[in-house]
Amino acid sequence: MHPALWRRMARTYHPSLARVAAQHAEAACRLAAVEVPAYRDFLHRSGAGKAKRLRNFPETGKITYARRYDEESRCRKGRLHRPGVIVDESSGSTGTPFNWARGPKELRTIYRNAAGYVQLAFPGDRLFVINAYSMGAWATGTTTGAAMARIAMVKNTGPDLDKIVDTLRHFGPRYDYIVAAYPPFLKHLRDRLDELGFDWGAYRLQGMVGGESMTEALRDYPEQRFDRVRSGYGASDLSIGIGAETTFTVWLRKQLAADPALRRELLGADEQRLPMIFHYNPLETYLEVNAHSELLCTITSRHCLQPKLRYNIGDEARVHTLPAVLRALRRDPLRWAEFERHRGADRMNLPLLFLFGRADSTVSYMGANLYPQDVEYGLYQGNPYADRIARFCLTLEELPDLESRPVVNLELRDTGLDTGERLLLSESCRSGVLNHLAHVSRDFAESLREDPSAADLRVRLFEPGTGPFAAMTKLKNSYLVEAS
Repeated sequence: MHPALWRRMARTYHPSLARVAAQHAEAACRLAAVEVPAYRDFLHRSGAGKAKRLRNFPETGKITYARRYDEESRCRKGRLHRPGVIVDESSGSTGTPFNWARGPKELRTIYRNAAGYVQLAFPGDRLFVINAYSMGAWATGTTTGAAMARIAMVKNTGPDLDKIVDTLRHFGPRYDYIVAAYPPFLKHLRDRLDELGFDWGAYRLQGMVGGESMTEALRDYPEQRFDRVRSGYGASDLSIGIGAETTFTVWLRKQLAADPALRRELLGADEQRLPMIFHYNPLETYLEVNAHSELLCTITSRHCLQPKLRYNIGDEARVHTLPAVLRALRRDPLRWAEFERHRGADRMNLPLLFLFGRADSTVSYMGANLYPQDVEYGLYQGNPYADRIARFCLTLEELPDLESRPVVNLELRDTGLDTGERLLLSESCRSGVLNHLAHVSRDFAESLREDPSAADLRVRLFEPGTGPFAAMTKLKNSYLVEAS
């Protein structure tokens, strides 16, 4: 669609189209069974060669499908090479990087959808996108630059703080800037500009982030300077534009954090985590959730060079229609009145994806699952020393007494901290993480009551590029690492 038509569709989508969306996904599977050699063989080996209904087609995935068949056999008619095909590479966070090919028509669809969303969610008459994603073979950087060029002036700086500072100074405050980056990089940019005495009042900056989840604590930190920060959901395996945040979804997420009754109704009785929330278009990307609460994605477009069919990326999620969510909100008149004030000009009628992230991204400790998102909240929420932190990762280490303790490893932004400042930073981070975990995790709070030694959370500080961060050469962070 043209970006203007995409925006109109997003605002006028009706739930009755859900049946049409399911039929599109089913048709995509049937067609691929005829046109795609790898998928045809996959169905035969799975005993589903005569499947008719969507639920009867087996799940695909990186290990069960993409690794088993080569790139060419996963293409329509087994044909990969043609002008205009772009090959992206996944980050390799789960092991060996994979290559993903996209054809020219598929890319044009992605560009138009991304452009339509940006014009809806990021207001401005003179948009200037500073693309701070990596410019290597990863899909997000190059695709974002090409998509944004349709509706804005673009400079592809990559994740170079000095280049971004120079760009802002050179072009001045007469533009509406959007900085596209991974969430932690936006924090680094705010810290650098603060150090330089940047005239925030003269400029208008907005943040468009993706590639990994973001806590509200991390959003609030740059939003002390940026007009707004919004996130998108995508994956190298699938597309960069699967889901998108709006003013409403950010507000709804904060309501879930503050209202246990609403959280129970939308997420389940025992759910203590806080998911990210995105609108998504089921007419292009049909989403399901399997019995293990894992997200299944079917891209329904005929332009998809390597069809993604009931593809399990390993993310844990829930999906809800917008009317179902609105019914839950309407039960509280005060909350409903507040909702009316937070719908925003970027409102969409599309259904909602509640995304928890990778199902295995946890550290188990004292009977509780510790999630990197919860640790991030504790590090950044109300922490006066947050500007000293470059990034963090978690390890679970066995002590000499054979007790295992979680360790929050912090990479410092600079090397100029004295002993006293290091102690203050460590204690502030330790108490912040413990307080947040005790607040959001009943299991952890119970462990603290039963065994005070559960509070023995370790915080370790590392100079830039040392310790567990020495091997982290990619821009995209790794939050769980094996203890050395």
